[in-house]
Amino acid sequence: MGKLFPLRFALIFARNPPIITRSVSAASCSSSSSPSAPSASNLTNTIQSILNCHNANQALKIFNRASYQVHAARNPWVYSAVINVLTRAKLYIKARCLMKDLIEHLLQTRKPHRACTSVFNILSRLENCKFAPNVFGVLIIALSEMGLVEEAYWVYRKIGELPAMQACNGLLDGYVKLGRFEFMWEIYGDMVSRGALPNVVTYGILVDACCEQGNIPKARTMFDEMVEKGIKPTVVIYTTLICGLCSESKMSEAESMFKMMRESGVLPNLYTYNTVMDGYCKMANLQKAIDLYLEMLSHDVLPNVVTFGILIDMLCKAGELVAARNYFVSMTKFGVIPNLSVYNCLIDGCSNAGDLSAATDVYLEMKRLHISPDVFTYSILIKGLCAAGRLEESCDLLGKMNKEGVVANSVTYNTVINGYCKEGNIEKALEVCSQMTEKGIDPNVLTYSILINGYCKKKKMDAAMGMHTEMVIKGLVPDVVCYSALIHGHFKDGNVKAALRLHKEMLETGLTPNVFTLSCLIDGLCKDGRTNDAIKLFLEKTRAVPTGGEMDQADSSYYSPNLVMYTALIQALCKDGRIFKASKFFSDMRYFSLKPDVLVYTVIIQGHFRAKRNFDVTMLQADMLKMGIMPNAVIYQVLARGYREIGDLESAVRCSQELSKSSLLCPGLIVS
Repeated sequence: MGKLFPLRFALIFARNPPIITRSVSAASCSSSSSPSAPSASNLTNTIQSILNCHNANQALKIFNRASYQVHAARNPWVYSAVINVLTRAKLYIKARCLMKDLIEHLLQTRKPHRACTSVFNILSRLENCKFAPNVFGVLIIALSEMGLVEEAYWVYRKIGELPAMQACNGLLDGYVKLGRFEFMWEIYGDMVSRGALPNVVTYGILVDACCEQGNIPKARTMFDEMVEKGIKPTVVIYTTLICGLCSESKMSEAESMFKMMRESGVLPNLYTYNTVMDGYCKMANLQKAIDLYLEMLSHDVLPNVVTFGILIDMLCKAGELVAARNYFVSMTKFGVIPNLSVYNCLIDGCSNAGDLSAATDVYLEMKRLHISPDVFTYSILIKGLCAAGRLEESCDLLGKMNKEGVVANSVTYNTVINGYCKEGNIEKALEVCSQMTEKGIDPNVLTYSILINGYCKKKKMDAAMGMHTEMVIKGLVPDVVCYSALIHGHFKDGNVKAALRLHKEMLETGLTPNVFTLSCLIDGLCKDGRTNDAIKLFLEKTRAVPTGGEMDQADSSYYSPNLVMYTALIQALCKDGRIFKASKFFSDMRYFSLKPDVLVYTVIIQGHFRAKRNFDVTMLQADMLKMGIMPNAVIYQVLARGYREIGDLESAVRCSQELSKSSLLCPGLIVS
């Protein structure tokens, strides 16, 4: 019983800690009944010595000396004493560090709110002459920086009076980092109503919150309000607002802000330059990005790996691989070491350009420098191999990355599956899909869409619909790509009813058809002989009524007409003998900046031959040459046959001779 008594005694006072006065009770300071622990009187003396110190350095020396005693420095009362002394001395950073250390220690044995309550109660129980009111502000900042924002807000409400602006800023910033913007604005409103005077740090937090919310106009309002109050924006605030404008593609406004920044005497830093350069790159404005880079160097602002990453990525996407490589080489002149992201940009650029040899060289160079490739590196290389039809090599690389411990993701597997489907090898695609499942990666909507499209191209519609059913059973919602593939497949299979049923189902699920879906529907209806229905759908969904080339693009439910739609409609109208209507559609194409291709010319020429409109055939031949389209074997065959049928043997012979010269014999004709 005697052995248990000290533990019970300690627990009682842990729950109800006494107010510390000049004579601190021994029991309240007791932290252990272990023989190795310091006596209660020693702890009392330590706490009193700290509180009675005339300067902070002396208090810290006593605290550090106590840390050599078992449990002494971990005693919350010792912490409370030294934190109060440091706060009174306005050594807020040191006080905050010790506060965090105390909280972290308490979090090992209790939940966040209980730890916060314990610290708050201990800080509150010092006698008035030893109490530093700002200590609660230190607690609020410490909790906010540790991510314990709810606990920080509890302290804010508990103390009753408005803490220092620094503590208010810490709390606001904590909620911004959590993404709880609405509540942050509520707290800010409360602070202002209680007399808080926002400073430059406050406005920096508010501007950042607006930009994170995507509310750039409000961010600009906060910026203007700050300037009106005579608070000079810092480089961080300018850069934050510029970053927000760039993310919204408002580059002209970002440029104006950048100019205003320099005119106000605030020098852009490296992050500012990187932000604007990245904005230009996203707008594909290569020259302005490079000009800004040169301007940055002229102002003695040295680039970092992010700067080079932005430029190299942009140049690679623009196909300027030589320039990208030059910037890559120049990194060493500035002492900048390329990272994995930069290497991935180069590999991607080479791969997209079809230069797999160069992409492989960059990959090997990276490995020589002991920079380990990640899943993105391998995915880029696998995508390039698949695009080149080197599917076996892509599978080998997939196996290699797994052996090296780089876990392939769904993107990697889908790339290989898509490669095999495009080749028509569904069996191998399914095999890769099985490997993916074995690795614990479930097929996603894209995986199923790829497989469905593969089956549709092979005209295996039962298997395609089976895949569709399987994905629905698994809780995956088919997307517009999936539906479009099935609609196209059913039309090609001659099952118009099934295609239209799927279109209706697609609309009922709330999906909006894309331009490919519309193209499939128009082409399918035309091939089914429902030309008028196809024309009606075309006019309803494209607003393709020539008005000087202008079209209303504001409504997302309308689509720009494309070559596939016009070709299908012209071919169907020619087949129906409606040559005047077909000619009208042919003319309309020009209004929408669509250039007829060889197939369209072939179709319309056939139609005019059937209608015995020989002069129009001659005009179309001339127009085709004027558009820079050289006749191919199909055109010559159509012309030769057409002229023979109307009795113009001279022209027929001439076209046959041109066909022989071209040496481009075609295995099949477009027949009526």
